[in-house]
Amino acid sequence: MVHYARLMNVQAKRAALYAVESQQRYFHASCASAAKVALSRFDQDVYLPYEKLQKNLEVVKKRLNRPLTLSEKILYGHLDDPANQDIQRGTSYLRLRPDRVAMQDATAQMAMLQFISSGLPRVAVPSTIHCDHLIEAQVGGEKDLARAKDLNAEVYKFLSTAGAKYGVGFWKPGSGIIHQIILENYAFPGLLMIGTDSHTPNGGGLGGLCIGVGGADAVDVMANIPWELKCPNVIGVHLTGKISGWTSPKDVILKVADILTVKGGTGAIVEYYGKGVDSISCTGMATICNMGAEIGATTSTFPFNQRMADYLASTGRAAIAGEAKKFQQSVLTADSGAKYDQVIEINLDTLEPHVNGPFTPDLAHPISKLGANSKKNGYPMDIRVGLIGSCTNSSYEDMGRCASIAKNAMKHGLKSKIPFNVTPGSEQIRATIERDGIAKTFKEFGGTVLANACGPCIGQWDRKDVKKGEKNTIVTSYNRNFTGRNDANPATHCFVTSPELVTALSIAGRLDFNPLTDELTGKDGKKFKLEAPFGDELPQKGFDPGMDTYEAPPSDGSKVKVDVDPKSQRLQLLEPFDVWDGKDLTEMTVLIKVKGKCTTDHISAAGPWLKYRGHLDNISNNMFIGATNIENNEMNKIKNQVTGEWAGVPDVARFYKAKGIRWVAVGDENYGEGSSREHAALEPRHLGGRAIITKSFARIHETNLKKQGLLPLTFANPADYDKVQPHSKISLLGLDKMAPGKQVDCEIKTDGKVDKIKLNHSFNEQQIAWFKAGSALNRMKQIAAGKN
Repeated sequence: MVHYARLMNVQAKRAALYAVESQQRYFHASCASAAKVALSRFDQDVYLPYEKLQKNLEVVKKRLNRPLTLSEKILYGHLDDPANQDIQRGTSYLRLRPDRVAMQDATAQMAMLQFISSGLPRVAVPSTIHCDHLIEAQVGGEKDLARAKDLNAEVYKFLSTAGAKYGVGFWKPGSGIIHQIILENYAFPGLLMIGTDSHTPNGGGLGGLCIGVGGADAVDVMANIPWELKCPNVIGVHLTGKISGWTSPKDVILKVADILTVKGGTGAIVEYYGKGVDSISCTGMATICNMGAEIGATTSTFPFNQRMADYLASTGRAAIAGEAKKFQQSVLTADSGAKYDQVIEINLDTLEPHVNGPFTPDLAHPISKLGANSKKNGYPMDIRVGLIGSCTNSSYEDMGRCASIAKNAMKHGLKSKIPFNVTPGSEQIRATIERDGIAKTFKEFGGTVLANACGPCIGQWDRKDVKKGEKNTIVTSYNRNFTGRNDANPATHCFVTSPELVTALSIAGRLDFNPLTDELTGKDGKKFKLEAPFGDELPQKGFDPGMDTYEAPPSDGSKVKVDVDPKSQRLQLLEPFDVWDGKDLTEMTVLIKVKGKCTTDHISAAGPWLKYRGHLDNISNNMFIGATNIENNEMNKIKNQVTGEWAGVPDVARFYKAKGIRWVAVGDENYGEGSSREHAALEPRHLGGRAIITKSFARIHETNLKKQGLLPLTFANPADYDKVQPHSKISLLGLDKMAPGKQVDCEIKTDGKVDKIKLNHSFNEQQIAWFKAGSALNRMKQIAAGKN
């Protein structure tokens, strides 16, 4: 696809430049009256926005005349127009001004390609790129990192130069996982941040609202367009008691996942409160918020407290903690009497450690029942690999607690019975656990310390110990365990749990071991029980920053050149999608009717496909290859409705596109759950798709589809899913009269019979304009060119 930028005329470029200058004036003016405490050590000319938030809240409170939850305070404090914004939970579309944008390298490629296409000269809010997704785990941290730098040199150069040209900070490969870097350097109480990764909510551990989005949303914010979010409902989780012993913060979110399921948090922010909060460390709160993505929640957060202040001070941000304390009651804590749409009660005194899985993160097993449940369900009892770390559980506290278990075992002559992989979350964590002897303990225990990157958590794992299709079990401290997620083997049974339980289970090597009650046999033949884990919340000697891995953008990047080789197989400049012709979409072919769970991993696989995240045409060769075709219960095998031949999904889609045949895909419940990757929306659009019709959508994916000019529609009657056959023809009628809240007429023609049904949608006026323009980016360019 070749480049929108050529289409920008002089008038549009001037309008775009004015937009950026206006946003920069807005951003600095909004912070000017606040105390001069910098947003971060990398953003010395941008200041904490607390006074502005407080003033906005005064306006909103007079209008609503009711107590506000913490998440409402942060959201409404960031409203673009607090005096006139319609505010109704679950209904209104809020127009917001986030404080910053964060992008990981796999999604940043497409986000920056889209930003380049807009023609804007510089981003309008503090923004960063983090190189964490393209490092494959093979043998160990140092060698794996060197290999990744070589293999991905073209992509890293593109991201580095694009960051320099457009004012985006660049965290080099090896710096760590985006969410840990954000927590250590950028997150603060009251922050509103969007990030192009579904686990962006990790920053809620420091009392912010950090929300995962697609790259097109990030482009909006970087381009001075108020960011739009459907006003979330608020689920309250009331914590009582105190965490102790083998129970960890991870068990809180594993229990919440059990209660709410993978879609129970959709359209809501999860807000934790109560006396139990103070027994959880700041990084423990981040763990809970991080995995809130697995219940479909918009984000999760905690009220500002001393544990956060201690973490801020330990990471060199005591001034931010001091300023936050001034606004603790007015901005950073829920009002007394604030109402929640749903309340969940969890007593931490009685909360049992949990292990969730396999194949879905909401299938919960208390550790006391894991062995029996596993035997009953026929899960492989022998554990093949234990893995700790990832963006969810790689804090200093996590590492210290696991090291205490390893030391306890080694005192009795035992080590890990299985391969034990450790992923530090950041260079700072790696350097600190090396200095304090924790890494040495892991190596003596039989562990391998991997690179500071996502690694096996996202499928970047060159696993050699099992063959594809071989049934086996692994246990991880990760957040996501969909089929094939970690090693591309659909027969791998992955269980997610706390890093402490991963360590204990790795010593026993079996799922039916309960460290709270069961004994192990030491090398001397004597029985012993593992002691409950312990570890310092923060390093007594402070954090060791390790190597400097940050590259600041120059103050003027206009002379920086960003090259994309037209022959590149990794990067590809973009062409605009076609504009809607104003006609109904009639007689569309069904490309695939998906059976059961269809996550963004099923629609656009990760693992080896990550290398094509900057090349839309190449990565489109993975479209729907993991989805199950209802016609034959097989993956990546569908019937070409023209030729009658069976072929791979991308191949048939390309055939239809070449013939000018428009197509739809049909899906089941919570379609598009999981990762925020917008490629799962870009690929269907690129290969000729026009609509996705399902029983229900996951939030981020539904927005991503709208941004790319597709129609995400839901069956008004879910039973109508059964009326669509793989050989049906679908017509969407009355699209010229499409309006918010108005159903779309649909005709399903099958074997000469016509079923007329209704489809629902969640489009507002602005989003309908995206559809008519062909994409949100097309619409942005129309506005910049002065077209209504």
